[in-house]
Parts: sequence; structure tokens; C-alpha cells
Amino acid sequence: MQPALASHVLQAAAMSAFGARGLLSALASTASRGAWVGAAASPSAPPNASGGAVAAPFGRAWTAAISTSAAAASHGHKHGAGGAGAGTAAPDAAGAAAPGAGAEGESGLHVSVEPLSGAHEGVSVISLSRPAARNAIGRQLLRELAEALDTVRQERTTRCVLVRSVVPGVFCAGADLKERAGMTQSEAAEFVSRIRRTFSELQDLPMPTVAVVEGLALGGGAELALACDMRVMGSGAVIAFPEAQLGIIPGAGGTQRLPRIVGASRAKELIFTGRRVGGEEAQKLMLADHVVPDDQVYNRALQLAEQIVRSAPLSLRQAKAAVNRGLEVDLHTGLAMEEALYAQLLPTKDRLEGLKAFAEKRKPAYTGE
Repeated sequence: MQPALASHVLQAAAMSAFGARGLLSALASTASRGAWVGAAASPSAPPNASGGAVAAPFGRAWTAAISTSAAAASHGHKHGAGGAGAGTAAPDAAGAAAPGAGAEGESGLHVSVEPLSGAHEGVSVISLSRPAARNAIGRQLLRELAEALDTVRQERTTRCVLVRSVVPGVFCAGADLKERAGMTQSEAAEFVSRIRRTFSELQDLPMPTVAVVEGLALGGGAELALACDMRVMGSGAVIAFPEAQLGIIPGAGGTQRLPRIVGASRAKELIFTGRRVGGEEAQKLMLADHVVPDDQVYNRALQLAEQIVRSAPLSLRQAKAAVNRGLEVDLHTGLAMEEALYAQLLPTKDRLEGLKAFAEKRKPAYTGE
């Protein structure tokens, strides 16, 4: 929780007549874009427990270019055949693209968004595609990633987001150090700050997110995976935080998210040594939620997403908010947040649809209302 938000909630909690209504008002008055209460109240949104409108769970229609299945297939990586691939040279120990693999001569999008249909309706896929630099994070890739996040945040029908690579053998090689070398100190500081903000925006997407980790996830690439709610890894995938070997530290949230996942001691070891962790060990450390053979990673992520999208979209968003924000406060305040978030679902059409479908022994038809 942002300091201002946490302070506001704790101050409000001390008031004698607090209750769920006070909590909703306190949080709503300080929430920014991506916060759990949403960006703005929708005139058509159902009223909450306090009589006001529930913050809009969905936004405008698509605002960024959407790729097609053929765009992903052109990189030899069709949906449903998610192999990690081989024959791609590994990035250097710093987790950056190898020398000579910069933006020069590159063309086309580095990041694309595709809403799936059919059995996977409700799932949107963000694909990284910068093969010349092994998906190294440069200016263009970061800008397009931020645009992709804005797109899925505003899309009404998205219930789950997958973040994947269509470059065989690599998820993301980390920072583009060749591009970084041409930056001044102040430019480099601002760029790292932009990466950190973008990854925080990924973490704060209201719907569940899954990182599909095939191949190498080094430095910033590992931090990108950590910003997702869950991670599906291939048994041959590798994750590492080698920044200390370059005289820096993980600067896109790694020092904060990693210990929250694996614990402080293990996080320090991985950051201090920069050693590489394979899929099986990653699962033991809880860095990975699911580990499967390399040629089954994308399919396993799709299966997980398919299970997720069966749930009511508003419930997914409120549940994610309750867990994420609750972890940042004491138990008493967290329980008050849970109560307030639950109360927002009581007047929704989806709650009534869920009860009706259960009584009629059929699948519910949720609409996000």
C-alpha cells in the first residue's frame, strides 16, 4: 500500500464510527489509477454497501494495437505449442543482450496484445517479441509494454492476462545494456525509474496475471516475472538476479518482491551471488507456482487461465485487491478491507447470477456487473 494510502486508512480506522463505509471512503479518496477501488466511479456501476457507486471495474475499449494469431505464429510460436526452443545464444552474465544486439536495424512491435476467443475467451496475452536482443528491455519495448498494460486495464472482457515471450529460448534477458551505455547518469536513473513504475503497473492490474517463463529470465526479466501474480516455468527455464555483479542492485522491484515470495534470507543469497535457478529449484523456492516440461509451458498457463476465467470478473478483482493490499497492513486493517471489498459485491448482478446458477445446477453466465 502506498504510504499516503496506508496512513489514511490507519487514521480512519482509529475513528470510533469507522466501519465498512468509512473504510470505503478513506480508500476511495486516496486511490490512484490501478488501485483496488478502480480509476473512477461509473454512472452505470451498481451501488456499494454505503449507497454510492462501485468504482468502475472495467474501462474503455481497446486503445492500443492488437496483434493477431498470425503475428505470434510468424515467430514460430503458435498458441497451444509453447516450446522454449533451442539454438539461441544465451545472454551474458549481466542478463543483457549480447554485444551487437541493439535496436539498430530492428523493426516492428516489440510488444503486442491479443485477446483470445473460444475456450479461452476472457484471456488476453501480452507477448514480448524482440528476437534481435533476446527481449532486452529498451526504450521501445518498455514504452510498448506500458501501452499494453493500459490496453488490458481498460478492456472490459479481460479476466486474466498472460505475459509471455514469442522468442525461443528466452523470456526476457533483462536490461538492454548496450542502449544503457549511451545514456547519461540522469537518463539511466530516469529509465530505471520508468521500468520500476511499469512493473508496478503490471502488479497493480486489477485482473490476475500469469508469467509464462520459457528459457532465460535474467535481471529485469526476472523482475518482470515477479511482478505477475503467478509464474508457470519450464523445467529448463532459468531465473537469476545478476545485478550485483555489475555494481548495481535489482532496481525494478526485485529487492522488494523477491523476499516477499521466497523470504529474506533466500532472497539475499540469490541477489548477493547472482546464481541461476532452474525450474525445479524455483518451484521449491516458490519462485514458480507450476513447473512443466519446456514444450508444455504455454499450454499449462492457458489451462490455469481457463480455470481462472470461470470465476466472476468482479470477484477476481476484489479478491486480488484483498490479498495484495491486505499483506501490506496489519491483520485488523486487512480484515476491515476484506469486509469492505465483500460489501461491494453484494448488490452486483453477478452475485445473484452465481446463486441462481448454483440452485439450477448450471454454469453461471457472468457479465461483470
